[in-house]
Amino acid sequence: MKYILALDQGTTSSRAVLFNRDAKPVAIAQQEFTQYFPKPGWVEHDALEIWQTQKKVMQEVLQKAGVAASQIEGIGITNQRETSVLWDRRTGLPIAPAIVWQDRRTAGFCDKLKAKGAAKGIQQKTGLVLDAYFSATKIAWLLDHVAGARRLAAQGHLAFGTIDTWLIWQLTGGRVHVTDPSNASRTLLFNLHTQAWDASLLQQFNIPFSILPQVVPSSGVLAEIDAHLLGASIPIAGLAGDQQAATFGQACFTPGMAKNTYGTGCFMLMNTGHVPVQSRHQLLTTVAWQGPPTTDSWRSTAYALEGSVFMAGATVQWLRDGLQIIQNASDIEALAASVSDTGDVFLVPAFAGLGAPDWDGQARGTLVGMTRGTTRAHIARAALEAIAWQVADIFSAMSKDSGLPLTELRVDGGASRNNLLMQMQADALGVPVVRASVSETTALGAAYLAGLATGFWSGADEISAQWSQDRKFVPNISLRAAQARRAGHARWREAVARARSWAKD
Repeated sequence: MKYILALDQGTTSSRAVLFNRDAKPVAIAQQEFTQYFPKPGWVEHDALEIWQTQKKVMQEVLQKAGVAASQIEGIGITNQRETSVLWDRRTGLPIAPAIVWQDRRTAGFCDKLKAKGAAKGIQQKTGLVLDAYFSATKIAWLLDHVAGARRLAAQGHLAFGTIDTWLIWQLTGGRVHVTDPSNASRTLLFNLHTQAWDASLLQQFNIPFSILPQVVPSSGVLAEIDAHLLGASIPIAGLAGDQQAATFGQACFTPGMAKNTYGTGCFMLMNTGHVPVQSRHQLLTTVAWQGPPTTDSWRSTAYALEGSVFMAGATVQWLRDGLQIIQNASDIEALAASVSDTGDVFLVPAFAGLGAPDWDGQARGTLVGMTRGTTRAHIARAALEAIAWQVADIFSAMSKDSGLPLTELRVDGGASRNNLLMQMQADALGVPVVRASVSETTALGAAYLAGLATGFWSGADEISAQWSQDRKFVPNISLRAAQARRAGHARWREAVARARSWAKD
């Protein structure tokens, strides 16, 4: 038996998933790691802890399955995007904690660039809005605030990477410093039209070219891991940011197909084909994936429109760890279902600002509409509705930008297993929500990219044939339901307005 190993490095945990030729997960290992919040709006990770947890789970998953390293045809890597690491090439050690994608410390820097009129030109080149979410201002902050960082960079000793790059550096013993276009296109430094790092953007953010990784295709053998890690040298053959990997895992190969992943954040991507579509409604244009040039159309550079919700599963974690109104994340479904509505309570989970389509880095979490009759069940239900309404905002913007009628939404991720939330989502959108039978679609996408490069799978047709649905959630399309949807959404937007522009630098 042969297998593909997927390394799925997420915001709160490192995971390893072993897939067989039928694209079924045969073993999974997972380990959480520490989240650091040193100041309000700051979020950091220990990059060495990320590597240690990822190394541990990839060794553990082979032991669980009783599989030898020689049975692994290839490794695919998918990762939390935008999170930024700077390390010393000589030692392989980070010079500071990694700045996580959720971190808002550079929101003021972004506001200053906007005031200078830089936002439009940056968006035209990168497809991204000018926001602290992305890597460029995080890199600039590290270079400016870590003692000696600019000197080390000038001497050629510093390397930058998003988490994919950091893992590959470690897996190869520092021999390989690469990323792929799906991750590069999340930095504010990568020109979508030239498919290369952009010199003028580097100058604008004061970032030296010498620290950047080489950009390689998302599917293709790019390196081999050190043999001592698993007992054999195995090719690394797939690489994609987590949301693009999930889009690939959901077999969204045709323009107009869309998926939404419910993880720490919530991310909707729609395949727009081989030409980037500039958003008019505050969405992002991003590279979905890129393969080596062949006659197989999926291997050309594919683009996507993306809408990002910063707080989805993390909202449920806050109910568990912050408010402590549930003991386990899974408890929220029964608690929320114990009331028929929220009692006009709305939670706007803008704990790290608002993403698409509002893009307000100064927005903050808001709970409105409470009365003496409000219970923890109403708040739990409001939290689930907040996730559904945020996705509905993006869904509407995506339909307008693409000019394509979105007739269904494929879903995956941990919170997609919450049946109440999925029914809320279908009702909020007014179209069916289809949950994939394999919930590990992020890891599966990375596995597919690696398996296609190594010949483990034959092509996009075989992958599409393997996709199947677990359950379809059909919306209530009655006139009364449509009226309730419009009224609920209008009320949601009122609540969002109350969360806007709250924080002050």
